[in-house]
Amino acid sequence: MELKFRVQAKIQKPVAEVFDAVYNPRKLEKYFATKSASGPLDAGTTVIWEWDYWPKPYEVHVKETVKNELIAFEWLAHDGDVMTRVEIRFEALGDEETMVSISESGWSRDETGLKHSYDNCAGWMHVCCALKAYLEYDINLTKGFF
Repeated sequence: MELKFRVQAKIQKPVAEVFDAVYNPRKLEKYFATKSASGPLDAGTTVIWEWDYWPKPYEVHVKETVKNELIAFEWLAHDGDVMTRVEIRFEALGDEETMVSISESGWSRDETGLKHSYDNCAGWMHVCCALKAYLEYDINLTKGFF
């Protein structure tokens, strides 16, 4: 059995604005990578994400970027020896509404992989909620949350 998940949220903003809030490091820092995001999520680049509440930075290896449609990257799983793939998809649902879905796959097929996939599933759902709050209400849900 492959360990993978997908979460999604509908955001009341145009797809270009939602995409930019993930792609643009200055905007990403407003609700997700709260300490720093080293660069935009361009295909073929490696960026560093850091959080105020997490003890170490993560290298994000961007594999694919399709403007207003997809950002795909790989990063090291919590258990330290497996790279997982994250795909963030953007679907315009009209001029002022976007569906964002985030999937992650590639976990080790053991109890450790299962635990960490559950942790990340919850984490990505928080990111969806934080993205929605940031774009629709200019609120940072992550500040003081963890």
